[in-house]
Formats: sequence, C-alpha cells, structure tokens
Amino acid sequence: MSVIRVDEAATEFDFSLPMVIVGAGACGLVAALAAKEAGIELVVLERDAFPRGSTSMSSGFVPAAGTRFQAQAGIEDSAAIMVADIQKKNGHQADPAIVETLARNSAAIIEWLADQHQIPFELVRGFLYPGHSAERMHCTPRRTGEELMGALLNAAETAGIDIVTSAHVTDLYVDQHQRILGLAYQQPDGACEKLGCEVLLLACNGYGGNKTLIQQHLPQMSEALYYGHEGNQGDAVLWGEQLGASLKDLGAFQGHGSLADPPQTLISWAVMMQGGVQLNVHGERFSNEHGGYSEQAARVLAQPTQYAWNLYDQRIHDYLAQFEDYQNALETRSVKTFASVAELSAGLNMPLDALQKTIDDMQALAISGDADLFGRTFSPDTLLKPPYYAIRVTGALFHTQGGLEIDTQGRVLDASGKALPNLLAAGGAARGVSGSGDSGYLSGNGLLHAVVMGGIAGRTASAQLTAAAGVACHPDATGPGRTS
Repeated sequence: MSVIRVDEAATEFDFSLPMVIVGAGACGLVAALAAKEAGIELVVLERDAFPRGSTSMSSGFVPAAGTRFQAQAGIEDSAAIMVADIQKKNGHQADPAIVETLARNSAAIIEWLADQHQIPFELVRGFLYPGHSAERMHCTPRRTGEELMGALLNAAETAGIDIVTSAHVTDLYVDQHQRILGLAYQQPDGACEKLGCEVLLLACNGYGGNKTLIQQHLPQMSEALYYGHEGNQGDAVLWGEQLGASLKDLGAFQGHGSLADPPQTLISWAVMMQGGVQLNVHGERFSNEHGGYSEQAARVLAQPTQYAWNLYDQRIHDYLAQFEDYQNALETRSVKTFASVAELSAGLNMPLDALQKTIDDMQALAISGDADLFGRTFSPDTLLKPPYYAIRVTGALFHTQGGLEIDTQGRVLDASGKALPNLLAAGGAARGVSGSGDSGYLSGNGLLHAVVMGGIAGRTASAQLTAAAGVACHPDATGPGRTS
C-alpha cells in the first residue's frame, strides 16, 4: 500500500470522476447515497467480489437519539443523553466534538435513510445494552448486519450508484500540496486501472485482519479469534502514515465475549442484560456480565480452555428467538437444554456443588439486593429458572477502533491538526469514539460512526465539489448530516 508523490501536470489517469469511495460497507454506501443525492458523479470501489464488509458480520444495530421511532414507542432520549453515555463509557477519551456531531446528527440520518431510501428501520425493544440509558438501537426486521447491507445495496442500486467489485486499491497518487490526485486498483485478472478523482473518501474500515498491525498495536489480542472481515488490512492507516496524517487511538478495539464456538455465530448480549450469566468450566461466574461485551472478550479468553458457557432460561430463550443469529445457533444444535441443575452439571461436566452454589448465590443476592464481588446486582423477576439453556462461547476480536483523525466534517487531519485538501474518512478507517482500549466501546459505536459520519462525509464531499465548481450552496440546504 503506497502513496506515490507525483507532478499533477505529468500524471495521466485512465479515467477520472469527481468522487471516489474506497469500501462498499455501510459507511461507503451511506456516503455514496448522500453525495449522489446532491448530484455528485461517483464510484465506489470494493475489494471483494460481493460487498459485505464488517457490517454484514454485525448485528446491524445503529444507535440514534431522538428519532421518531423512539417517540412512537414513548422513549425519551436526546443527543445530550447519548453524548453523556458514550463519553462515560470511554472515560471521556474520545474527541468531544466528534461525539457531539454523531449524536446530534444520528436521528436525522436514520430517518433520512428510512424515508428517502426505504431502509426498514425499527426500534429494538426489551433491553438496554451496557452503558445505554435509553432504548436507541435501530435495526432492520431480521436484526442482522447482512440484512442491513442488503437494504443499503438495494438503495444504492435504486439511486444509480456505480459499485466496482473485485477492485483492490493499492496506491494513492498525491501532489506536493498533499492533494489526492487519484489512485490505482487491481482486478483479479491482474489488470491495473488508474482512476483520477477530485475528492477521495476512505471507508475501508480498520486493521483487524492485518496480523502485523495487530501485533504492533494490539499484542494482547494477537492470539484471539478474529471475527471480522479479512479485507480489513489497515489500508487507511498505512496510507495515513505515509501522508503524515494524524493517527489516534490505535490501541482501541471492539471485542466480544459471546461468540458461539462452534459454530462461530454471534449470540446477542441480550442474554446477559435479561438476566443470564457466564460460567467457566468450574461452574463459577468470573465477572460482572453487565460491564460490557467488548471488554468481556479478554475475560472469557482468560478462562481455562479460553471459553465460557452462557447460561439462561426459557424466558430469555423465547426473547432471543427474534434474532436470526440465534436461530442459526439453534439449527446447528449448539444450544443445549437441561431440566435441572443436576442435569446441567452432568451435561456440561461442571462440579455440581460449585454450580449449585453459583445458582444459590444469585438467588441470595436477589433477595438481599446486595451486589456481588464483581459489582453486579440481581433482580427477583429476572432470576434464572429451570429449564436451563446453555451455549458455549469464546472471546473474539471484531474490529479496531483507532485510525485517521478527522474533524466534524469527516476531513482527515495532518499531524498539526490541519485538514488535508481533499481526503475524507469515516467508519472504521477513522478514529472512533471508544477511547484508547477495549473497555470504552459502547454497543453500536462502530455502526454509529460508519452510518452517521458516512452520511456527513458524503455531504462534505458534495459541498467541496460544488464549491470547487463555483456553485454556491443554498444557506438553508437540508439533508443528512448537516452540521452547521
């Protein structure tokens, strides 16, 4: 991955377009929809034969505050409350201007996608993810990232957006003023195309699939299972280093402590928030399961054999039935059912006395109202009752959260804090809002940045191109991600 410095006058491209987007995940597609709506001619380059990205491997939940979906459900929420939740979880380590921008624009972009592009969003009801003080997760009906990607791809096709697949971008061409002139991409047959552009948006996610960068920045996760897209090779980070861009929070990542193993299916953290617990092979709990699923990955990996069992009951099982990922786990017979603690002990090969003590301790805490030694409290109405359900899970690395530092318009900044002339970034390619480690990840932070900043960056690109063409923007213009 190279940045090639060239003389603009001596550079020839096979063809040119006003805007190029690298990456056709949720971030790239939302940015393309925003720019296309403003009349910008563009192309999205995707290295895979079919656009999937990290979005398709997620639950597809996008947090947004103050939406009409919340209002219809009687949920009171605001951008200010959402900002407070995000910053509390990350220890106030994220850029406050970026956090505020994402929260303030989240409702408008969700509603714009629903109204203008028929993304069938609905509000997730019934539980709060750790750190969220209001129900603000928006998803498509099947509650999968794959379905969200399908809806975005349909919207892109309807909008007439060109997506070139199997296009692996290798090099960027830049002049002496740090202006991106274009790029080169390879296709499977070895052919190389040189494409010029006036604005470039990097929506190519982070570096989770790059073992060298993981060892460099996240050595504690170098042996963890990577449950992310293999195409996340850190292209934005590598190009950014060569461009002299500011890179921040490269030690930040999202882990997950509830990946069914087998069959490597994500099991919703709703299990824990509805009253479930995690047990190690000794039949003992080892953490506060309400602390957050990202930091839970390392805790699960620290257990004997590096796995744990999610333990829950019929009530939670019935709730999980609405999640397609859970249905997939049922089909593979990964979910096990036991009529009693004794059967649970025999079926999972756990000591009966230790397992019974774990159950008894939870009941005693529910009666007393006291917190356990990890800080978790239990409620009588969510105590587990037989029959018991269990599924084996492990901890995994999902995606990195550090990257190119950007401003509130999605413009990439150099080491001095100055915006590069025509380079934008959003989603996993950019610095996220999860702080510097794994404990600052608030559920949905990844797709929040991808979808909302994607929309904002698309509008920024259209404004830059319109200004360059000498056409003034209407001062009352509205649309996704308006930040002024």
